[in-house]
Amino acid sequence: MKTFAALIFALFTASAFAQTSPACEAKAVGKDGKPLAGAAKNASIKKCQGEIKAACEAKAVSDSGKKLAGAAKNSFMKKCEAEVG
Repeated sequence: MKTFAALIFALFTASAFAQTSPACEAKAVGKDGKPLAGAAKNASIKKCQGEIKAACEAKAVSDSGKKLAGAAKNSFMKKCEAEVG
């Protein structure tokens, strides 16, 4: 049972790391130019991903100027975040 729980934990952990954007990883550097680590790195990546999401949400409008919703918004957001990040 412990190995099953460890496997599940590993899968969730791997999927969380897979969602980090390479652009955000590259921006996670300190003032001295060295790569951040630990909580500082996580905070930097989270802030960067939030900025990308906000930028994409601002662009998520239809041709008629209305905000996208549902599947159309999800599809647009996924594509936009992949292009930006």
